Amino acid sequence: MLAALLLAAAAPAALPVHVGGRTVREADGSYRFGWPAVYFESRFWGRGVTVDVASDTDIYRLLVDGGERLRLERPHGPVTVAGLAPGEHVVRIEKLTESQTGGGRFRGFFLAGPGRRLAPPRARPGVEFVGDSYTVGYGDAAPGRTCTRQAVHDTTDSQRAFGPLAAKRLGYDYRVIAYSGFGIVRNYNGNRAGETMPLLYRRAGPDDPAAAGADGWRPKAIVVNLGTNDFSTPLHAGEAWASPEALRAAYRAGYIAFARRLMAAQPQARLVLMGGPTFAADVEAVAKALASPRVRTLRFDGLALDGCDWHPSLADHEKLAALVEPFLR
Repeated sequence: MLAALLLAAAAPAALPVHVGGRTVREADGSYRFGWPAVYFESRFWGRGVTVDVASDTDIYRLLVDGGERLRLERPHGPVTVAGLAPGEHVVRIEKLTESQTGGGRFRGFFLAGPGRRLAPPRARPGVEFVGDSYTVGYGDAAPGRTCTRQAVHDTTDSQRAFGPLAAKRLGYDYRVIAYSGFGIVRNYNGNRAGETMPLLYRRAGPDDPAAAGADGWRPKAIVVNLGTNDFSTPLHAGEAWASPEALRAAYRAGYIAFARRLMAAQPQARLVLMGGPTFAADVEAVAKALASPRVRTLRFDGLALDGCDWHPSLADHEKLAALVEPFLR
């Protein structure tokens, strides 16, 4: 017992941390997470810092004072950045890739050598982005459209997708709740019938059936971009809708219900509904049915779609971020 107490007393204390994104705080103080674009930030005075993060699948970017220091691929255990100029620093780690199963665990930032723990960066106004592969940033950093499954994973940089881009430019915190291939009532090619984005939205993680806990998140705006997967593939025999018209009617009804749920949960937030070329008219109909001054629509078109599998590239995400940004001010 005495040895255990001595070990506990000797264990270094993690730096106070500011958390961005949906996470689960564990009993040992670590954070478990699976949704895209999660990030953690701390401040310290010193010349070095250690980050302890673990994941079997994901890739991370480690930044100090806004500059990238390391790219961590499927890390397991502590990694240290040393040799910094003596003084105050901000350290940040960002999740880049999409984990549809599994995820990561963040155990904290720790001083590496003499120094002082400082208060973390303050919380900033928040915005939330709900969507599919466009919101995830699926294969956005790829050199072309043809990608293996592994290449899709490794070239996805959710931090450079349109949502985080727009939020960072405005100095906002952000949260991304998005899953590639999912829709409002129908997923890509009819996959996983009944398990659509309104269901996943409730979860602590994409593959975690436990409900997300209350965490005080109060965004000023929620941006929803869902509909591409509902309509991008033809209906198959045995699906729930007898015709494309029936699917569109179900999409509109399902979207209205989901939007009302979001508005009730976050009464302070405005709702921005994005509509691509194949479903913009449906989004306008949803907004009209909601009949609320809190709801706005944003139509987008003209993307090159030269990322993986005809998805938005980094250049496309820059265009989308420029469109979205005025709606977040």
